[in-house]
Amino acid sequence: MDINEIISAERNGNDIISDLKKKSIVVPSWDKLRKEYEPKEHPVMDKAAYPDKTSKNGKVEKVTRITLSLQKLSVKRMTELMFTIPVQRIYKPENEQEKKVAEIMEAIFTKNRINSINIERGNNLFASCENITLWYSQEQDTIYAGNTSKLKLRCKNYSPKNGERLYPLFDEYDDLIALSVEYNRVEDGKTTTYFDTYTDSFHIRWAKEGANVIEEVREEIKIGKIAGIYIHRPTPIWEDESENVYEAEWTLSRQGNYIRKNARPNWVVFSDNKIKHGKENNNDNEGRNVMQYGKEDKAGYVTWQQAADTVKFHIDEIKRNFFMSLQLPDMSMENMKATPMSGEARKMMFIDAQLKVTDESGAWLEFFDREINVLRAFMKKMFPSLGSAIDSLIVETKITKFQINDDSEKISNLTNAAGGKPIMSQKTAIRELGYVEDVDDELQQINEESSIGVFNEPTI
Repeated sequence: MDINEIISAERNGNDIISDLKKKSIVVPSWDKLRKEYEPKEHPVMDKAAYPDKTSKNGKVEKVTRITLSLQKLSVKRMTELMFTIPVQRIYKPENEQEKKVAEIMEAIFTKNRINSINIERGNNLFASCENITLWYSQEQDTIYAGNTSKLKLRCKNYSPKNGERLYPLFDEYDDLIALSVEYNRVEDGKTTTYFDTYTDSFHIRWAKEGANVIEEVREEIKIGKIAGIYIHRPTPIWEDESENVYEAEWTLSRQGNYIRKNARPNWVVFSDNKIKHGKENNNDNEGRNVMQYGKEDKAGYVTWQQAADTVKFHIDEIKRNFFMSLQLPDMSMENMKATPMSGEARKMMFIDAQLKVTDESGAWLEFFDREINVLRAFMKKMFPSLGSAIDSLIVETKITKFQINDDSEKISNLTNAAGGKPIMSQKTAIRELGYVEDVDDELQQINEESSIGVFNEPTI
């Protein structure tokens, strides 16, 4: 069925929503993933499966419950590896018009705090396997890179992790024809479920209260493109490691129970005679206890003999396997300081993680390209005089993998190989440094300052 037929105003709202919810993308349910992501929902915290102990007199003795937040940590680690160094957009303008377009586009990203948005959607995707970034405009006078517009562009992320349900709809050619978001809002103490749908022609919102569905908004989209970008993955970033994490939590919790019960030393008397006990002086200020036993009697502390090293080995192996299987570095302070190594060796430690970033980058680069195309569509409405330049400007996106940077040795080797001659232009060096937005302007300013220095040398 054609998308315009599906969303026809003549159809029943429930039928429209039912068709829009036909999701061909298979991703895990957040209800299931949340139980793995949130440590407080792990099996060791389930009092039905692992109850506290109740004595005959009704006194409750709480058992030890220890959780490991490794799933949540893996989400943070993957996001940090990809987006700690901000995603870079490389513009290649060929004339002044395209240069102006590049400045405007970058200003739009900057005003929307795109680096923070990237971190948020990275956490959303790696935890809940889905994310939508919706771009929308507001009628408000705004200045982008010195150019005035009547519209202000904003963006917002939607994800099951935030309580929304996402429904992308694809046609038989796997082209996205509709993007829908279902969410709840509490208004005047009453919960209302909203269902928003975005196509290349309309934005429609239905409000659901029980079995009733009311169409509240049907507005035309004038950019001729779906204003949302969808990304998904088949599994969370921790993949199939949850059962191993649960095993480590059970082991630590059982160990905690034994430690709590047996950590207090026990004074045991080995004797066939009747020995008086329990009448020792309990005054904490006493310097010593004096006890008398028979000549052949023996007494001493009996401590709990437990293979603590085996338990530690078991837990450490589970944690090591977790990071190794997921190609994520264990960058905890404890681990980093426990293994002394050179800076070059630490760089090598990140190779596996960098390969992981390369694996994940494909879907993200496609996502960023689609996002730039959405911005192009908005910008042509905001700055119609720049329409041709907006279409022709070449924009590339670059994801820089996190690493411990120490390029001095590499630069030294390349310089020696070149016989001491320069190995890159000044313009390239300024761009690679990344401290300035306009490389050409910075280079011109450097040349002007150099010229002033030449002609204004002090005379002797």
